[in-house]
Amino acid sequence: MKSVLILLFTAVIACAGCASAYSVGNALPMDGHRAGRLTVTGSSTVAPLVTEIAKRFEQRHPGVRIDVQTGGSGKGITDTRVGVADIGMASRRLNPDETDLVAHPIAADGVGLIVHRSNPIEELSAERIVAIYTDEVNNWRDVGGDDRGITVVHKAEGRATLEVFLAHFNIDNTKVEADVLVGENEHAVKTVAGAIGAIGYVSIGTAEAAIEGGVPIRLLSLGGVEANTANIADGAFPMSRPLNLVTTDSPSPLALEFVRFCRSADVHDLIRAQYFVPRASDPDAEQ
Repeated sequence: MKSVLILLFTAVIACAGCASAYSVGNALPMDGHRAGRLTVTGSSTVAPLVTEIAKRFEQRHPGVRIDVQTGGSGKGITDTRVGVADIGMASRRLNPDETDLVAHPIAADGVGLIVHRSNPIEELSAERIVAIYTDEVNNWRDVGGDDRGITVVHKAEGRATLEVFLAHFNIDNTKVEADVLVGENEHAVKTVAGAIGAIGYVSIGTAEAAIEGGVPIRLLSLGGVEANTANIADGAFPMSRPLNLVTTDSPSPLALEFVRFCRSADVHDLIRAQYFVPRASDPDAEQ
């Protein structure tokens, strides 16, 4: 009887170990692959890229499932802090009050101003941009354009593009007079494309993809530098930013492995396909 009880106890322990292999965030060998689930939340700029990378990772590791959700960089950081997400996505640097988290850069991007394709304006000075967003100027004729009212498209709180834009032009967000408030980059692109007098700001990667797809918008130069991926890559464009994955200082093995994969040369083609700039590969990343 004692031997039977020992065998039953051993079986229970073994089953408990099997169950843990499928818990969120675990990464255990399973026929040469990994098994488990990850939740990734945050930046709508980073999400399309991470979604494509996740598909490739899942193909290599059929036992893994990765759920990618948007909501803004702020949400990704908060979700990671409280344990709702295994990994956050942030299209900005971490703030001084976020030192409890670790940023893992996977690519670089820029924030560019967009107008309707029919707008003759090629570039605006920083002073004029501030004047437009604070309603000191509300007609394009006052900045060298057509006699048409300006529709100011602005980002909602919690969006990294908002923070990058405000910091670059040193604008107090309470002073901004927005006509339209948007969340994701795609929403801003659609709004500007649908209103000839509109101006907004979005990820340059998102804007380039939209322009290539025939969406009637244009990117404005900034400080005499064209807003494009090439100028982000060589550091010439002034309003650039890192695209980060964010974790706690002790991420799960599966989360850490996925982060390393996102930082490897194996996904540079996916990064370029999203019109972002790959960073130097992590020497410890999966090849």
